[in-house]
Amino acid sequence: MQQPAHLKKGDAVTIVSTARKIEQSELQCFVDFLEKWGLKVSVGQNLFAADHQFAGTKLQRLTDLQTALDDENCKAIFCARGGYGTVQLIDQLDFSAFIIAPKWIVGYSDVTVLHSHINQNFGIETLHATMSLNLIPENMESLKKALFNENYSIDFKVEAGSVLMQNELTAPIVGGNLSILYSLSGSNSQLSTAGKFLFLEDLDEYLYHIDRMMINLLRAGLFKGCLGILVGGMSDMNDNKVPYGKTAKEIILENTKNLGIPVIFGLPAGHIDTNYCLTLNRKATLSLRGKQAKLRFHGQA
Repeated sequence: MQQPAHLKKGDAVTIVSTARKIEQSELQCFVDFLEKWGLKVSVGQNLFAADHQFAGTKLQRLTDLQTALDDENCKAIFCARGGYGTVQLIDQLDFSAFIIAPKWIVGYSDVTVLHSHINQNFGIETLHATMSLNLIPENMESLKKALFNENYSIDFKVEAGSVLMQNELTAPIVGGNLSILYSLSGSNSQLSTAGKFLFLEDLDEYLYHIDRMMINLLRAGLFKGCLGILVGGMSDMNDNKVPYGKTAKEIILENTKNLGIPVIFGLPAGHIDTNYCLTLNRKATLSLRGKQAKLRFHGQA
């Protein structure tokens, strides 16, 4: 595991969008937050471009991200929003400079493409964290603590149906959006979860899609050697006129019951109001005391 340098006041950071388009007015509050932290904020030259639903053409989005990856003065890259589009870029990116001098990649949802590819291929930590349209103070505070090397942990209530473990378990965390992980199956961006926690979350999916994705990832070996599954928001699920008959939680449990590992529901991360920062590819200790859980991150330099 390799850790990018933590931020300090005066550091330069860049905002890009690898997926859906965004208006300048939608971004300003996020910029204000970062500047209050003492950061020097710049944006990709094509950030406010539009190509149908995208933040510019593939070339424009690729250019912005590649420029930020190569910029030796840039210490963190914040993705403005998710949607769809990051996977269109991943095979054209040159990570040579990034590997030599890593910087924080920050975002969630469609940004899972970058998290998965970087965590798996380069062993570099990234931040699964809130973006410009979800600026709840608690979310931003957890992101700030992760970026500025302040100790932080996440306290939450374990939801009913969880497959519990004994007291504590320590392992790195990888993962992100279930739909994105499914879309990366069989590619060189597919994660290995051996010896790790797998984090899953999703939004606005049909329940039978959840089952199809879980079966695919099982067949693809994604869960091989996994030590535990942490489930965040599984929000606004859809059903057909003829009900599927199971909730998203029940579908996940059904497809993981033979793994013999803990499955913990209730982690406050994902497409939900409370979307705390997770430092991916870093060791964390999950402690359970009854129905109360604490996730504490290790190894801060």
